[in-house]
Amino acid sequence: MTSAADRNYVSRILEVLRMEANALTVSTERLEPLQLERAINLLANCSGKVVVAGVGKSGLVARKIASTLTSTGTAAVYLHPADALHGDLGLVAPKDVVVVLSNSGETDELIAMLPHLKHRNVPIIAIVGTLNSTLARNAEAVLDASVEQEACPLNLAPITSTLVALAIGDAVGAILMEIKGITSQDFASNHPAGQLGKRLTLRVSDLMHGGQNNAVVPPSATWTTIARAISKGALGAVNVIDPAGKLLGIITDGDLRRSLEKVKPTDLERLTAGEIMTKSPVVVPPDLLAYEALQLMENRPSQIAVLPVVDEDRVCLGLIRIHDIVRSGL
Repeated sequence: MTSAADRNYVSRILEVLRMEANALTVSTERLEPLQLERAINLLANCSGKVVVAGVGKSGLVARKIASTLTSTGTAAVYLHPADALHGDLGLVAPKDVVVVLSNSGETDELIAMLPHLKHRNVPIIAIVGTLNSTLARNAEAVLDASVEQEACPLNLAPITSTLVALAIGDAVGAILMEIKGITSQDFASNHPAGQLGKRLTLRVSDLMHGGQNNAVVPPSATWTTIARAISKGALGAVNVIDPAGKLLGIITDGDLRRSLEKVKPTDLERLTAGEIMTKSPVVVPPDLLAYEALQLMENRPSQIAVLPVVDEDRVCLGLIRIHDIVRSGL
C-alpha cells in the first residue's frame, strides 16, 4: 500500500522531470543561431578529429558526446584537462577542433589548458553555462548551456545543467550526421556487434552452408541415398540439382518422413528425389541481408526452416537455416 510520503516522492520525481524538460525548452531560446552555425561549420569542416574536454560531471558528459560523435561518423576523442597538462596534450593536432564543456567556465584545469590550445591554433567551441566566463571569452563559438536552477533540492548538484549540455552535444552530433550524409549502412558499419548493425550488414553468404558442405543429390537419388545425404549434411534438408548444378527442388527431413505415408516400406527404394522434392521452392541469393531472409522464412502462413541459396543463374550454392540466422543474434 502506498503511503502519503511515497506519493509525495512520486510527485517530486515528476516535478524534477518537468523541470528538466522545461530547461531543455528554454535552451532552444537561449542558443544563439549565429553561434550554433559557427560551431557546426567548424565541426563539419574539421579535417582532423574532434577533441572533447571537461572535468567532473562535465567530463562524463564530454565522454558521452565524444562517443556519440565517433559512432555517428565524426571521429572524436575525450581529453581530460589535467592529463592534457601532463603529456596528453600531444593528441591535439593543428587540424583538430576542441569542444570544451564547463558550467562555470572557470574550472582551474580547463583555464590552465586554454593557452596551450591557443598556441596550437585549434578552434575552441565552448558548451558553457556562464557566458561571461574565461572559457567563453576564449572560444570561437559559444553554445549557451545555462540553466536557471538545478533540479537538485539544494540547487548544487549539476543535474539540469549536465542534461542541457548533453542534449546540445547530441543535437550537434545528429546534425553532423545529416550534413555528412551518414546512412544507416554507415551507422551499422560502426556497430557491427549490435543487433541493428547485424541487420544491416550480415548477409546470407555469411551464414549459409555451401562449398564442401553443400548437401545436394541428383533427381534420380533413391530414398536411402537421400536419407544418408540429409544425415551427413546435418542441415535437415538437401537440395536437388541437375547435372549443371542448377536447383530443381529441395527435400527436407519432413518431406522424407511424409513419403513414408505414400508407399509401403518395401517400395521406398522406388521413390526418387525428383518425386519427393518440393519443386520451385522459395530461394534466396547470397547477397541478401540475413534479416530479410529471416523475414521471408517467418512472415508466411507456414514457416520455412531452411532455404536454398542460388545465384542469378539459379545455380545452387548451398542452404541457410533459420537456426543459423537466429543464432547470429538477429
